Amino acid sequence: MDYAENILGTIGNTPMVKMNVLTAELPCLVLAKYETFNPGNSVKDRMALQMIEDAEADGRLQPGGTIIEGTSGNTGMGLALAAIIKGYKMVCVISDKQSKEKMDILRAVGSEVVVCPTNVEPDDPRSYYSTSKRLSEETPNSWYVNQYDNPSNAKAHYQSTGPEIWEQTEGKITHFIVGVGTGGTISGVGKYLKEQNPDVKVWGVDTYGSVFKKYHETGVFDENEVYPYITEGIGEDILPENVDFSIIDGFTKVTDKDAAVYTRRLAKEEGMFLGNSAGSAVKGLLQLKKHFKPEDVVVVLFHDHGSRYVGKMFNDDWMRERGFLEEDVTVAEDLIKNHIDKPLITVKTEELVSHAIERMRDYKISQIPVEDISGFVGSVDEADLFRAYMADQNIADTPIKDVMGAQYPIVNRKAPIAEVSKLITKENNAVLVDLGDNKYHIITKHDIISAI
Repeated sequence: MDYAENILGTIGNTPMVKMNVLTAELPCLVLAKYETFNPGNSVKDRMALQMIEDAEADGRLQPGGTIIEGTSGNTGMGLALAAIIKGYKMVCVISDKQSKEKMDILRAVGSEVVVCPTNVEPDDPRSYYSTSKRLSEETPNSWYVNQYDNPSNAKAHYQSTGPEIWEQTEGKITHFIVGVGTGGTISGVGKYLKEQNPDVKVWGVDTYGSVFKKYHETGVFDENEVYPYITEGIGEDILPENVDFSIIDGFTKVTDKDAAVYTRRLAKEEGMFLGNSAGSAVKGLLQLKKHFKPEDVVVVLFHDHGSRYVGKMFNDDWMRERGFLEEDVTVAEDLIKNHIDKPLITVKTEELVSHAIERMRDYKISQIPVEDISGFVGSVDEADLFRAYMADQNIADTPIKDVMGAQYPIVNRKAPIAEVSKLITKENNAVLVDLGDNKYHIITKHDIISAI
């Protein structure tokens, strides 16, 4: 009978799948190393098991111990599966930009999940790097994995992923392309492939907000390159020891929008239900078109499964809120169709300034039209009210009519966006849309920007 002794025995030997639709413009054969077939649905299962086994071997991880790791979710899943089989406790420290699905999955396999803010410096005590280290120091009989600097990470891919790719392509691979996060996959696979054939090109896919591409090209760690980004699983604001830049031939950067759009296209056009980094990898692959010849065999590695992003890239509302959904936006009503069912918030001329401030706070809005029995007669803006309040704190009890600004322009629901945009100026922050039947809605600068 053919069976694995436990779930860990199913890690590795993932299939290679030919891509057909999204890569039709490329002259070469493109194969996807499909890592979602691992039991934890990601490539990280490989290095998670390797790191644990190496820590057991040299005594860093003791029986009954607690494994602690900062993770974007996938490494945590791989570690959690191994922890279940081997009898360890698992604590995953994760940043709040990661999908809710990832957090729920980690809890489902028995992990304790600690959530940290994303938009802080790596050495900030609140960061998931610092929190992981602190918890490992405070927790008896614990082991801090540190996948970024742990050599067992790259070792796993040198010993398994690289050889699999070489064997599956019969040594014909010419290019290897993969998103780079901790650096273990690209460095381990790249090292093995270049040992077999030094002419194999290794390309990393980076994201905007990450330091890898510029550092590789210039040797400069530019902190100005570091800023928050949405794409999960790739890019870093640090230089992990596992990233061996000498093995990497180059990087290409992919935007958050392209990553999300191509993640969805993979599902709809290739039948590949994959995670966010796969979209980045495909877009990066297409950006490298000029490097490929008809005889080339290009392997792109896909990290994880789409089920972890159902509430994000595969959710139309999430995509639309970030301007990622490819929709035709041509007239005024297109700008507000996502919230056209919500009532227009207004304030009366005789109400007090404090009422307007309270309404802005409750509804999280910055502009409010002012009306009386005759209709719209003015407007109040958050910035104007703030300046007025700083000048005279008694203004809170002043009637709105004494501080209101000019009435917002009113446009027809079919007014072209170009016409609406011209009405948004430094002095005028909003436009009202006449929807008919005495119903109106508001278009703000934010709505215009979101549509661009």
